[in-house]
Amino acid sequence: MVRIGYTMMTEQAGPRELVDHVVAAERAGFDFSVTSDHYFPWLASQGHSPYAWSVLGAAAQATSRIPLMTYVTCPTVRYHPAVVAQKAATVQLLSQGRFRLGLGSGENLNEHVVGAGWPTPGVRLEMLEEAVGIIRALFAGGNVNHHGPHFDVANARLWDLPEEPPPIGVAVSGPRSCEIAGRLADLVIATEPNGTLLRDFDRHGGSGKPRVGQLPVCYDPDRSAAVARAHDQFRWSLGPWPVNAQLEGPLAFEGATGQVRPEDVADTVPCGDDVDAFVEAVRAFHDAGFTEIALVQIGGDQQEPFLEWARTKLLPALREL
Repeated sequence: MVRIGYTMMTEQAGPRELVDHVVAAERAGFDFSVTSDHYFPWLASQGHSPYAWSVLGAAAQATSRIPLMTYVTCPTVRYHPAVVAQKAATVQLLSQGRFRLGLGSGENLNEHVVGAGWPTPGVRLEMLEEAVGIIRALFAGGNVNHHGPHFDVANARLWDLPEEPPPIGVAVSGPRSCEIAGRLADLVIATEPNGTLLRDFDRHGGSGKPRVGQLPVCYDPDRSAAVARAHDQFRWSLGPWPVNAQLEGPLAFEGATGQVRPEDVADTVPCGDDVDAFVEAVRAFHDAGFTEIALVQIGGDQQEPFLEWARTKLLPALREL
């Protein structure tokens, strides 16, 4: 049976609200949760971007059952991988073993803030691969020294280590990232129901490992209101990943999505309150081979009605998949 998750979308709600939302998601019966890790929202209309790791620490204390996960953290530019390892180990301890560390090659949207420049896609993947190795070494315990092509680590050690280190997921979008994920990750992460990505992941060692997808949805009893909100806050998601990863801020995303129409968004994001339409969108991920799908309800002030509708209508229907 496919596991259904809830997304704490840091771009559309403040930190206290995000914690309230994941508590309500646990109560509603979601199987797991994920959180984005941004410095900027994609669009100014989303209006938020608190520090995800503080939110995770608070969520670990406010919940008791629901697993937590970054979806995803870039461990290469804004964060050094040694610092990511420390953060992840701490959240694993706070959550009593409920945390998974999702990693990816990042977006210029967030990473540009430290002024280190934005590497080419090939270099970003090299950096991600090296970062995973550093994080694994620190999770293993003891002192770590490393001098590599992209990172240096000088006599680092994690003094508070969980008994079981967090499983590591790697986000994929093409053959090279699938190869890295298959070799180095405990699970794979993707944002489109693309079975080719999963087959490439399997071919490089991923067979039998969890595969986690993510689907934006926009629940509202008024479908026209749902479509308008999805267009206002999530039209950025229709852009191709190679382009989106290069854009530097909300103004760039405004410009890049100026020609996207509400009906274009409604073609890809289930909107309204038709349970069958939401189920069919999730089914696309299930049929592609995903074992877990995290839903993103669009609209920070629309989480409570969505969670109640999910508890009573959507989740029971999705359990039939």
